[in-house]
Parts: sequence; structure tokens; C-alpha cells
Amino acid sequence: MATGCPRMSQLNPIRYLRSMINKEVYVRLKDGSEYIGKLIATDTTMNLVLDEAKRLQGGGREVKAVLGKVFIRGSMIQYISFEPEKAAYEALTS
Repeated sequence: MATGCPRMSQLNPIRYLRSMINKEVYVRLKDGSEYIGKLIATDTTMNLVLDEAKRLQGGGREVKAVLGKVFIRGSMIQYISFEPEKAAYEALTS
């Protein structure tokens, strides 16, 4: 598949992630910890910087800690949701 293909550019996860800067995101790490906050920066390895970040517990039901600005290493991310309320609900019901 050619890299200049319009469909490939639409599906580029890094580009999509960058388009979500200044939006609230939910991040679950491989160790099971969960964070919610405003995405303010990312790079090509999907490292994230969140502002107004909170660490969640209990499947996203409660705030464990209010952290402010945090750096999350891309290699530790299990998944990112751009619909934080939906992600927290799914965590509660699964």
C-alpha cells in the first residue's frame, strides 16, 4: 500500500492523536492504572502529557489522586479513549 494513499493518512493514529490535543482523554496503562485529563502534547512514540490529570481507581468510578500535569510513557499505554465518560462506564460494566 502506498503511503501517499488518502485512506492511510486518514487512519494514521499519530495524526489522529495529535488532532485530539486540548481534548479530554481517558488512558489505561498495562499495569491497570487509569488516568483522565486534557491531552496537551504527544510525540511519534505516543508518549503523552496530560494536564489537569486525575488518577482513577475502581474501574474509573472514583478519583484516587489529583495530579495536575503528568507524563505517560507510550510503551506503557494499553489504550486511549477520546470518550472518557464512555470508557469509565465500560470499565464499570465489564
